Amino acid sequence: MVRTRRAVAVVALMALALSGCGGNSAATTDAKQDEKAALDIWVRFAPGSPSEATAKALAAKFTEKTGIPTNVTASTDLETKLQQAAASKDLPDIVVNDVAQLGNLVSQGLVTQVNKSDIEGADKLSATAWDAATATDGKQYGVPFNAQTYAILIRKDWREKVGLAEPKSWDDLVALGKAFTTGDPDGNGKADTYGFDIPGTTTRGYISWYFSNFLFSDGAEFLTGSNGKFTPAVTSDNSVAALTWFQQLFCTDKVVMPGSVTQSTGDAIAAFQAGKAGIYLTGPYNLAAADKVGAGKVEVVPVPAGPNGGGKALALAEGENIYLMAGSPNQAGQRKFAGFAASVEGQTIGMNGDKEGNLVRLPVNTEVKMSDVRTDTRWQVFADVYTNSGKLAPRVPNWTPFRQTAADSFNSIVSNCSADPKAELTKLSDTFKQELEKQGVLG
Repeated sequence: MVRTRRAVAVVALMALALSGCGGNSAATTDAKQDEKAALDIWVRFAPGSPSEATAKALAAKFTEKTGIPTNVTASTDLETKLQQAAASKDLPDIVVNDVAQLGNLVSQGLVTQVNKSDIEGADKLSATAWDAATATDGKQYGVPFNAQTYAILIRKDWREKVGLAEPKSWDDLVALGKAFTTGDPDGNGKADTYGFDIPGTTTRGYISWYFSNFLFSDGAEFLTGSNGKFTPAVTSDNSVAALTWFQQLFCTDKVVMPGSVTQSTGDAIAAFQAGKAGIYLTGPYNLAAADKVGAGKVEVVPVPAGPNGGGKALALAEGENIYLMAGSPNQAGQRKFAGFAASVEGQTIGMNGDKEGNLVRLPVNTEVKMSDVRTDTRWQVFADVYTNSGKLAPRVPNWTPFRQTAADSFNSIVSNCSADPKAELTKLSDTFKQELEKQGVLG
């Protein structure tokens, strides 16, 4: 069902969405409440995808248990769709979206504050996941639903064919990439394979997402700070060293698949499936898709520590929150859905076993036992990385512009082999400083 929100509840939202103003004033304007009103639920997946089917199964079970109707809409561009919805005065009730979008949604007044006491089972959710739902004011504006981090998928059959061990260092990774590029690992007698499969597009900041794992693992940071104040850190020696190494993968070592600078994550997994490259740093959601190359041919290893990382490998910790959108005529239903989705039953449905179409990569509910839901032990590698080595992005009011400008910079550096990483990072640092000042958190 599609319902038109009361204009009084969304006129403020429209103004905020179009102007980008701060504050959360729209969240205080409520529509007339109806605890049986249908919930419109939006998720970031392609229509017709296995993940959309899982989202519909989760919503259907919620309806079965509560009697509250639901309507699931899948889209690959939630940000644009949300702005359009605000402008047309018809926001959904629930949006399942990246934790990195929290600051943006809060600053536009599109989401309501969450009181943990109102969410059934809130005390069972991990502290790290709740931290990812917390804004700079120390309040929660989402309910944790899905956690994820990054590790490296490797064609095990290729690695064994070229006679190398699992990589334990960055040098090992480069050596493996060279062997995959020059050693005919698929045995077809053609020079048609490569080492690294990288989603290097600037779209949604994908290359920044990817490279941040290596940045963190080499002891570097995007920003440093405390007490809500930050300064740029991308010109540190470690940052320059990490980005120089990354550029050399493309330009000196020549172990990256051609065309990677324009690849999205969808393109990258398709290339991996097609046997074009054998090293792909990604999230656990791609395990089932990667296995289309053949059973037992894909292994998972953590990102190794960089030469300047002090032996400590870190990986970007992310996930998704359930956002309770402002202006809903069924706020009680919003809270009930969030509690169900984060429950053991909801998480189990969302995990979808070992099959494609998972909504929940790593459960946020501490009472979920991974081995009870998934027999594939490779998932545990990701879970261990998240628990032991996961690192959240800096908690600035809005991380999105930092991620995007970093992606623009990183992409330009690997696209141009004559580019000077230090000079480019100096420019990025200036951009970061301007954005920190704009957001009122410059230290």
